[in-house]
Amino acid sequence: MLTSADAPISLTASHVLAAGSSGPIQLWYTTRATGVVALVLLTATVALGVAGTARLETRAMPRAVRSGLHRNVSLLAVAFVATHVLTSIIDPYAGIGFASAVIPFTSPYRPLWVSLGAIAFDLMLAIVISSLIRRRLPYRAWRAVHWLAYACWPVALWHGLGAGTDSRLSWLLLLDAICVLVVAAAVCWRLQLTPSADARTFGILGTAAFVLATIAYVAIGPLQAGRH
Repeated sequence: MLTSADAPISLTASHVLAAGSSGPIQLWYTTRATGVVALVLLTATVALGVAGTARLETRAMPRAVRSGLHRNVSLLAVAFVATHVLTSIIDPYAGIGFASAVIPFTSPYRPLWVSLGAIAFDLMLAIVISSLIRRRLPYRAWRAVHWLAYACWPVALWHGLGAGTDSRLSWLLLLDAICVLVVAAAVCWRLQLTPSADARTFGILGTAAFVLATIAYVAIGPLQAGRH
């Protein structure tokens, strides 16, 4: 867990001066902690989803167990994302209102990176709502919306890398790298089961392009010196 010494000095001072108490600091820590946990849970959800598409079954983890684990991890991810968004709205430091949390490019605070979070949140809302009314939707329509989970993860990853004031901490960068490697490994493993050689080649190249794009994104954005 982060200590007060790990938080950016400018951020801590701004919170204290703004409110004169530790309340905003606690909100900031809660926002960052829930965001990090949510990313880990989303990573697990995507990896389990890839295993589901491949119908991975073992004696230790039969299909019913895997499906239940996937569902429960997904629900936990939704809960942490909801808490992350709620504390972001309540925290007076960034001044992110409800509209900015759901409508991209309306936030006065780090508009690009916060907008990525809004997009990821909207995608997750679409998944949750479609799941709640699944019986009323055609299977193909529900399945198409459910695939948004795979789009939600990279957007959430880039949001966390850019919006977090502590993104340059080595342990957070390592955690993000592990998340990327886990998903990349799951996708590459799944591609090995694909009968089409063209699909395997396209998928592997696409995965490699995403990893390289993420590295470039971090280098030209979150890791820039003087970033506040």
